[in-house]
Amino acid sequence: MYSQAQRRLTCLTAVLLVTTAIAAHAQRSPLQQSLSTAKSVSCSFSLVGTGTWNKGTPAMTSAPVKLNVAFINVNVDEGTADAQSTFGESFIVVRQTSDYLHFMQMYGSGPLHTTTILAREATNGRLMAVHTRHEYTDVAIPGFTSRPEMYLGECEVK
Repeated sequence: MYSQAQRRLTCLTAVLLVTTAIAAHAQRSPLQQSLSTAKSVSCSFSLVGTGTWNKGTPAMTSAPVKLNVAFINVNVDEGTADAQSTFGESFIVVRQTSDYLHFMQMYGSGPLHTTTILAREATNGRLMAVHTRHEYTDVAIPGFTSRPEMYLGECEVK
């Protein structure tokens, strides 16, 4: 079998490997750091995918779009923010995990909107982002969200 010295060496090696892995995981990249210290966010989205059901079968279309979303008074530690919106107030939960900064907006009437900023550069120092709207109404009204939507774009984090 193994000698006591070999067992100690094996144990020490395992401890060093675990410690190194934990330290590497704990280090944040500059983009992750910018997400964790965000105070305001300004996003622009240029592509939308809209989902629906045609006689019960899921379907999706995509189109160019111009949508701006902004959050102020962001406090990642407390998990709060305010939306700059013309649609009234909503309850917002903020959560930052590793490469993602999530904003979840819940409206009293039922819809859920999410905005996720990725720790990945898009263009001009802005970061990749996804915005979704979880809504469905029986009647589609032009200019208003009436079906599930997913937007792709980028955000500036300050």
